[in-house]
This record gives sequence, structure tokens and C-alpha cells, in this order.
Amino acid sequence: MADEKKDKAPAAEKPQAAPATAAPAEGAAAAAPADAAAKRKKSSRYVPSGIAYIHATFNNTKVTFTDLHGNVLCWASAGKSGFKGSRKSTAYAAQVVAGDASKKAEVLGMKEVEVRINGPGAGRESAVRGIAAAGMEITAIKDITPVPHNGCRPPKRRRV
Repeated sequence: MADEKKDKAPAAEKPQAAPATAAPAEGAAAAAPADAAAKRKKSSRYVPSGIAYIHATFNNTKVTFTDLHGNVLCWASAGKSGFKGSRKSTAYAAQVVAGDASKKAEVLGMKEVEVRINGPGAGRESAVRGIAAAGMEITAIKDITPVPHNGCRPPKRRRV
């Protein structure tokens, strides 16, 4: 008798599970915002403000979003965004990269950001504009490019 009850109990649960899976299929458009909220809850991180590091070299541009302690939340680079070769070092690529990284940071709840720029590349100003265009409020812009104070000997002059 006890074995028969066990066999019947799972059978009773299966019909209840079927309508639950059918409901999201009908309202797929309504379920999309709920999925976005579920993704944010899944990460269990809500960071309203942070720091955006822009590393602009002559060959590439990278944008990294961190919290105020320096823990990396998300990042993007020109190579990751689909640019190859000399197109990675353009100002347009930097703007696209900054927009992509900003969208990822907005999912985590980031609204205001302090921008720190590093490097001599062409995408310095364009990346800042890309972050602002994505809807982030920029509180400060700081240049953290390292400048030598007559430390190391520079490399030999280039001969072309």
C-alpha cells in the first residue's frame, strides 16, 4: 500500500508542472523583463556607482568597470567587439567599446561613474563620450597615464 502511494504522488505532481511551463511560453514578451531582473538577482550585485578605466593604446582600447574598491565588474575591448587590425585603434572603435561596457554595467545597476584614462591612444575622448552617450552620469575625469621622472633609460631611437 505504501509503495502504491509513492507511485501515485509523482504522477500527481507531473500534471501540475506542465501548466507552469506552458504559461511562460504564451507570454514570452512579458517574461523577457522578468528574465532581465532574474539575471541581476542571480549576480547578487547591485553597484550604483563605480570607476571606469579606459586603457587607450596605439593598437587597442579597453574599458573596464569596477566598483569603488577596484573589483572588476565588467569589461570590453575593441578586439572583443569585432574590430580587427588597425581598426581597433580608431576613435570609433573606442566609442563602441565604451558603449558596450556601459550597457553591461547598467545591468548591475551602475548609474554614476568616475572615469580614469590611461594611455596615449586615439580613443581617449571618444570612450568618455561613449560612456556618457550610454546614459551614465560622469562625476570626474582623471588622467592616470604614467609619466617617468627620469627613471629608466628609454629604448634606442627607431630607425626606419
